[in-house]
Amino acid sequence: MTVGIILAGKGRDVVTIEPAATLAAAVNLLAEKRIGALLILGADRRVIGILSERDIVRVLAERGAAALDEPVASAMTRKVSTCNEAETIASIMERMTVGKFRHLPVVEQGRLVGLISIGDVVKHRLHEMERDSAAMRDYILTA
Repeated sequence: MTVGIILAGKGRDVVTIEPAATLAAAVNLLAEKRIGALLILGADRRVIGILSERDIVRVLAERGAAALDEPVASAMTRKVSTCNEAETIASIMERMTVGKFRHLPVVEQGRLVGLISIGDVVKHRLHEMERDSAAMRDYILTA
């Protein structure tokens, strides 16, 4: 199973924010959309950063509430791990676990085409396990 299969099921919409937007605007957008991360895009839909709830908590702990008036670019993670649609779910799970991150932008030819969260991966794996279990039950009952 591949990342492309997850995107086909969940869609390719990704919530983004401008690097010059304030952290307060980012916090409001995260709350409004009920999500855990925003992607920051540069020219041609190229990923230049990611801002997660963890990034915001870290910046608030370091600089206090005044950080909310700072631009997203000052708090975003600039080194963003990405994947492509052909990568397997197993490889994505391992990368997210080892890297201790929960969001992975999907990029094709340098451009953003989707976003995979650990929740998406877990949901997919659960459905896969349920299908396998049902197939085993059917096999046992017909044997």
